[in-house]
Amino acid sequence: MPDEIINRVANSKLVTLNLEDYYPEGKRVMFDIKDWLFQGFVLREKDFRTQVSEFDWPQYKDNYVALTCSSDAIIPAWAFMLLSIHLEPFAKKVLVGNLETLETSIYQDVLNDLDVSSYANKPIIIKGCAKKPVPQNAYIMLSNKLKPFAKSIMYGESCSSVPLYKKK
Repeated sequence: MPDEIINRVANSKLVTLNLEDYYPEGKRVMFDIKDWLFQGFVLREKDFRTQVSEFDWPQYKDNYVALTCSSDAIIPAWAFMLLSIHLEPFAKKVLVGNLETLETSIYQDVLNDLDVSSYANKPIIIKGCAKKPVPQNAYIMLSNKLKPFAKSIMYGESCSSVPLYKKK
């Protein structure tokens, strides 16, 4: 009888972590206030407040919202604060920035709540090639969080991983 094929990866103590598994559901949207500015550049407080009070905020229910201004206008901090106050009852998260900044912040929340103590003294592979928009910063945050616990940290797939860290 020929030698039996043994799947050493399946039998190893190797633990694979896929950041896609922690991807929170919810639409990610940009909210650009440029169109609420006079000629796209000047924030007139009375007009701005009127637009804010008349806007349909419930449409952002369960969304993650990145507030921005795509024109070169100088926007006072209170304007973004006012928008976030109106979005807060509906949106899952609101911040000033772009969609990558938003995604990074979402993952920061997820990873802050992730208990990694069960990975103590285990070899870990952080899976790459995500189909969902996992930001680069999430990989950095995860590897830094795992480092005090893991025996080793690698990136990629179990068949072709790149070693990143090995406990001495």
